[in-house]
Amino acid sequence: MFYLNAVLLAGNPQQGGGGMVQLVLMGGIILVFWLFMIRPQAKKAKDQKKFIDNLQKGDKVVTIAGIHGTVNKVNEDNTLQLEVSPGSYLKIEKSSISMEWTVTINKPTA
Repeated sequence: MFYLNAVLLAGNPQQGGGGMVQLVLMGGIILVFWLFMIRPQAKKAKDQKKFIDNLQKGDKVVTIAGIHGTVNKVNEDNTLQLEVSPGSYLKIEKSSISMEWTVTINKPTA
């Protein structure tokens, strides 16, 4: 335990040294947090926005609620018309699209 304190304080504990070591450790923790938490979430959000912006007629999609359908019409007011069965249409927001339907169908099983 004494050795650990000596390493972290980088000197005599009575002198209160080692602020630089603690600063480097805190920077390392922040870097790891950014690499494993923030960066992947930002990439995922960017890919989702790109997918929603590129939706067009005929795309097979799944909504957040789990409804599968085919895009029939993309409106300018951030909505689209989704065909859930032949002749049955739903008007939904673009932001409620979760993923591409073919991704869920072709997902490999372990």
